[in-house]
Amino acid sequence: MVKFFPRCRGGGARQQRDLLRKVKPRRRRRHATDGEKEEEEGGGGRGGRTRTTARFRWERKKKRKKRECRVRETDMLQVPRLSLRRRLSVLSGGVCRPILWRRRPIAFLCYALSVSALRPLAKRVALYRSFPTRLLSRAWGRLNGVELPMWLRKPVYSLYIWTFGVNMQEAAVEDLHHYRNLGEFFRRRLKAAVRPLCTSSCLISPADGRILHFGQVKNSEVEQVKGVTYSLESFLGPQKRRSNDPSSSFRDLLLSSPDNDLFHVVVYLAPGDYHCFHSPTDWKVELRRHFPGSLLSVNPGVARLVKELFCLNERVALTGQWQHGFFSLTAVGATNVGSIRVYFDQELQTNAPRYSKGSFHDRSYVDDGVLKVAGEGGVVSVEEGGVVLQKGAAVGEFNLGSTIVLLFEAPKDFSFNLQPGQRIRVGEGLGSV
Repeated sequence: MVKFFPRCRGGGARQQRDLLRKVKPRRRRRHATDGEKEEEEGGGGRGGRTRTTARFRWERKKKRKKRECRVRETDMLQVPRLSLRRRLSVLSGGVCRPILWRRRPIAFLCYALSVSALRPLAKRVALYRSFPTRLLSRAWGRLNGVELPMWLRKPVYSLYIWTFGVNMQEAAVEDLHHYRNLGEFFRRRLKAAVRPLCTSSCLISPADGRILHFGQVKNSEVEQVKGVTYSLESFLGPQKRRSNDPSSSFRDLLLSSPDNDLFHVVVYLAPGDYHCFHSPTDWKVELRRHFPGSLLSVNPGVARLVKELFCLNERVALTGQWQHGFFSLTAVGATNVGSIRVYFDQELQTNAPRYSKGSFHDRSYVDDGVLKVAGEGGVVSVEEGGVVLQKGAAVGEFNLGSTIVLLFEAPKDFSFNLQPGQRIRVGEGLGSV
């Protein structure tokens, strides 16, 4: 676009140059600020216009650098997203937005745990099994036996009650000041009427807890949780052979009749549950077998990772006979539960400092005249064939929470009245014939 200016009298060329100087900066810098415009208009000469333009360019370059730095910092602080997370966001049709570490500090911890989860499972299990759980359990036992001062008992026990949901209304002694140490509080007794026995069922629950698994024993393998099994022979140890057939399986050795089958029930005791276990039926205990071993956690999450967990841990197996044949009750120890006590057997000592791996210690109650029966509220009697336990009689106790495994022979039409994961209490029916 060309503009023509009228020729002015008296130095017309000079006036035209002055007009061009005023027009050109305004058209070239339409977005300049008011102050810059004033400087341009006030600068007048060529030097003033050059300084103003350079300052504007410098400020614009400075703003662009700040904007680039801000974008670069945002990209660096974004948490890396896993491929699984991206796929899930695509499937759900959502947008997976980056999370800033400084906005959500826990995002860094979650990312670190996800990286550690990529390590091989076998290495993590081996690392966990190498922990000195027996030593830690003995130290915890010493701590449980320390007598607490009167002013500290209620705050400590109240914290435990709130953490694990303990129902103190069922306890025989509700006053928290009565319990001298943590051990006595863990082994608290219940009121007589809060655990009625089911009369319609031939088999009742031996403890308060949660049903992990139940069903028939197939191929001499027992499920500790869904999809994870352990060997029945490793769990109970060698048994006397009833038949001369060498091809018979270990499961067949336990059965007294071909019309019967072998069943099992696993009850998990949480830290807030009642820690005594009772007799699930009327039966006779003939043998006590003590397996020293590890004291790994029996939490269902750990049981899914560690195969044959119940065979690795320390346990006390009581075996004998009931009305349908073979019957056994096994108390499995766990971390901080190195002390398993059986009321009618004072010689039993668990969580010893030294033991031989894979060993076990037997004690036969048949024709045992030295047996001392400790009365702890249960009804037991000693006969020639062993120790007779009545249904619902108190058998023993744990120091914290653990697991009870029942293995028994019953007719093939035996049916359970249970659901996986069901909460159950002492005296409630497990099944019937």
